[in-house]
Amino acid sequence: MHFVIMGCGRVGSTLAHSLEAQGHDVAVVDQDESAFRRLGASFDGRRVTGVGFDRDTLREAGIEDAFAFAAVSSGDNSNILAARVARETFGVENVVARIYDPGRAEIYQRLGIPTVATVRWTSDQMLRRLLPKGAAPLFRDPSGRVVLAEVPVHKGWVGHRVDQLGAAAHVRIAYVTRLGEALVPESSTAYQDGDLLHVVAAEDDLARVELVLSAPPLHD
Repeated sequence: MHFVIMGCGRVGSTLAHSLEAQGHDVAVVDQDESAFRRLGASFDGRRVTGVGFDRDTLREAGIEDAFAFAAVSSGDNSNILAARVARETFGVENVVARIYDPGRAEIYQRLGIPTVATVRWTSDQMLRRLLPKGAAPLFRDPSGRVVLAEVPVHKGWVGHRVDQLGAAAHVRIAYVTRLGEALVPESSTAYQDGDLLHVVAAEDDLARVELVLSAPPLHD
């Protein structure tokens, strides 16, 4: 698959190498040509010099064929603008933006752009938003029989109570990560777009839980 990354700082270059190591095609956009030195000689992807929210620059980076777009430059406004252009102009479904000001996160989330706050940032979180490929175990007990895992949730569950998700999948909800912060859901807590759902389940039951939650609700 093809990925476009705006910003070739520490985060962008790390993402680029991680995705390329998984066999994907990657284009990196940065307005500072010298920033591409962080990619090193081993990087085989495209290096595109230009402003990351400029449509012609994005086209040169292959945005029209992109599976996902990550905006990880040093500016919040640039990241959000570029993410919106990728989604709204070019129809890229998997889009994520890095932000420095967590106070703005809720505003950005309402625009439909998943965000990762710098203070909580990890490359693993960013990759999971770009590559929603199923349950991601975060912890296993010593016996290996019980796991704490982040599971993908179909957008049809947005607005439903978190306890309804747990009941439908017959699984215990451990916590939800929302806007970079973990919270233990109450009975009234609704699942929101961009939330990350973490469950505790038997290892051999995880696939079933994932199958239920990655599909839309049977009854609305």
